[in-house]
Amino acid sequence: MVAFSGYDMPVQYPSGIIAEHLHTRSKAGLFDVSHMGQAFLEGPQAARRLESLVPGDLQGLAQGRMRYTQLLDAGGNILDDLMVARANDGDAQERLFLVVNAGTKAQDFAHIAAALPDLVLAVLETRALVALQGPRACEVLTRRLPDAGTMPFMSWRQAQIGGFDLFISRSGYTGEDGYEISVASDQAAAFAQELLADPEVLPIGLGARDSLRLEAGLCLYGHDIDTTTNPIEAGLAWSISKRRRLEGGFPGDERVRLALADGPFRRRVGLVLEGKAPAREGADILTPEGELVGRITSGGFAPSLGKPIAMGYVETAHAGLGTKLHLMVRGKPLLAEITAMPFVPHRYFRGT
Repeated sequence: MVAFSGYDMPVQYPSGIIAEHLHTRSKAGLFDVSHMGQAFLEGPQAARRLESLVPGDLQGLAQGRMRYTQLLDAGGNILDDLMVARANDGDAQERLFLVVNAGTKAQDFAHIAAALPDLVLAVLETRALVALQGPRACEVLTRRLPDAGTMPFMSWRQAQIGGFDLFISRSGYTGEDGYEISVASDQAAAFAQELLADPEVLPIGLGARDSLRLEAGLCLYGHDIDTTTNPIEAGLAWSISKRRRLEGGFPGDERVRLALADGPFRRRVGLVLEGKAPAREGADILTPEGELVGRITSGGFAPSLGKPIAMGYVETAHAGLGTKLHLMVRGKPLLAEITAMPFVPHRYFRGT
């Protein structure tokens, strides 16, 4: 157990990080992610109003669907990344479900409340959040909720399983199929025990959560993205629709559109290292001639691949696929090659 964003969190369980990682890739893992921030944002034209803070297309979000986006500052840099679901629409009212990162949730909610005082932001301080991830996750949940299997990737719904009142999204942070499930805090332990009673499900800690998301090429806020990075250099242009690019109307829109038009000075890239030694966050990235061209933001051993991998920012002139670079680890250059991400293919369920 370690301190993390004001919570005590499990790094690993007795089987260890590699075993937990591989179990999630082959069966199903259960993650406690209750440290994340959950809230409902409600009011007239809530989606349009929230678009004034993020570049994501929220007005085009159908009821029961979820979207990934970012809170941006006036310079177009990332204050946090978040998930937004359209929970339900009433008479001239819209209700959005938000999930934000643990380390920034207080600032995020204060930022949203101050910018949108005409809307109601209800922070859900008495709800926990668990993630059931892996190729068997659907089977496990469907045994308890038969129509969970028809939910496509990035869908959201409310449901009852026994006496548990749940908010369920088909999403996750591992690259695998799976679900994130919000449950009342006082029911969380009982609900977790219900899922862990299935022999295909094991509890998974922070260590494997990090190695799984790294293999999936997913950003970690405070490391791969922060207030010094914009969505374009971070490789998140896919999250900004054509309408939002044309219309703007979000913080830093001019800078974001300029980066889209001219290309960013640097880009987030994936790197596969030769040998077994990993490169960690902060390691310098050099050309074979010794020119400093970037820095590692995440790195470690990839259990699914049996080799070390990393992500980092590299000057665009040196960011092409197949480029050979040196990563400085304890004063020694380790040879690495830029490769496409994700390192391990995503296996999301897109629907039938």
